[in-house]
Amino acid sequence: MTSPGWRGGTRQGAALALFDVGLVLGAVLSALVLWVVSGLVPPVPDTVLASVVVAVAVAGVARDAGLVRFPLPQNARQVPRNVLTENVARGSLRFGFEMGTGVRTYVSSTVPYVLVVALVLAGPGLLTSVAAGVGFGLGRALTPTARFASGDGETWDGRLHTHLRTIKLVAGSAVAAALGVLLFT
Repeated sequence: MTSPGWRGGTRQGAALALFDVGLVLGAVLSALVLWVVSGLVPPVPDTVLASVVVAVAVAGVARDAGLVRFPLPQNARQVPRNVLTENVARGSLRFGFEMGTGVRTYVSSTVPYVLVVALVLAGPGLLTSVAAGVGFGLGRALTPTARFASGDGETWDGRLHTHLRTIKLVAGSAVAAALGVLLFT
C-alpha cells in the first residue's frame, strides 16, 4: 500500500525496512568510531569510570526530567526532506543511516550521550561496541516501526507525545541503574 508523499512504486513497509537498516548501519558506524576513539583515551580506573558514567547518567535523567538545563552537543535539525524525494528507496536508507549515526539530527533523550561516555571511557572490545551500535540503531528503529504497525500514525503520534517524558525518564533511569550495577559490581 502506498500513500501520498511516497513516490513511485516504493511501498511504505519497504521504505521503512530500508530506513531501519540505515539506522542500524549508521549506529554501528558511530559505535566503531567511538571504539577507535576509546583507544586514544588513557585507561581509566574502574571506580572513576563507574562514578563518571553514573554521574553523567544521573545528570541526563535530571535534564530529561526538567530539573536542570544544559545544552547537548548535537546538530539540532532534521535531515533534509529532499533526501527522500529523488529516490525513496535509496533516500530511506540514507535518511536512516544519517539518523542512525546520531550526529546529523536532533536527539531527544540524553541516554545516547551516556552510552557515548561509557563506550569512550570503558574502551570495550570491538564486539561490545558493535553490539552497542546495533542496540542504539534498533532502539531508534523501534519508534517508526511501532508507528507504522499501529495503522494510525496520527493517533500514535499523539499518544507518544503524551507519554514521551515518562518514556525518557524510565529509559534514562533504567540505563543509570543498569550501568550502576554493571560498573560497581
